[in-house]
Amino acid sequence: MARNIAILASGNGTNAEAIIRYFQERGTARVALVLTNRPTAGALQRADALGVEARCFTRDEWADGQPVEDCLRAHGVDFVVLAGFLLRIPSRLVQAYERRMVNIHPSLLPKFGGKGMYGDRVHEAVLAAGEAESGITIHFTDEHYDEGAVICQYRCPVLPDDTPETLAARIHRLEYAHYPRVIEELVLALPD
Repeated sequence: MARNIAILASGNGTNAEAIIRYFQERGTARVALVLTNRPTAGALQRADALGVEARCFTRDEWADGQPVEDCLRAHGVDFVVLAGFLLRIPSRLVQAYERRMVNIHPSLLPKFGGKGMYGDRVHEAVLAAGEAESGITIHFTDEHYDEGAVICQYRCPVLPDDTPETLAARIHRLEYAHYPRVIEELVLALPD
């Protein structure tokens, strides 16, 4: 029986869409649910268009964690994927899905991570620091922003004429190419 995945997303949902499509094509697991903290998140519409149930929880419900955990359990979720989710994950969820919850960050952690470091803010900081390379970090989620154990990193050059937008485009290509595959490897390795 295929494992059930939940995706947590706060924004446009391009990574969520890439993950959903990957598993719809592969059939090795199933994205059963997309959860967000923003009623206007594009991830909600993307999930709906792909036939995946999506729900929005309030900031208070996320902070408490119990309503979210109840929803995950009701949908038989085995593995949780953060894809542009901007809230801190409460301890109860981290504990409930220990080593079964991952995040992706658009830099080579530990550089350019932490609270408030997401999207173009990260790319602007990379460029301002004069870095020669950037990339993505896939890591287990813990109670702190971008501090969970690193699973893997993929790199790309920072070019002399890069803007936050051109660097972001290269980072997105890395995310779409690697994140679904790494999720699949982790899900398939879960004990029965």
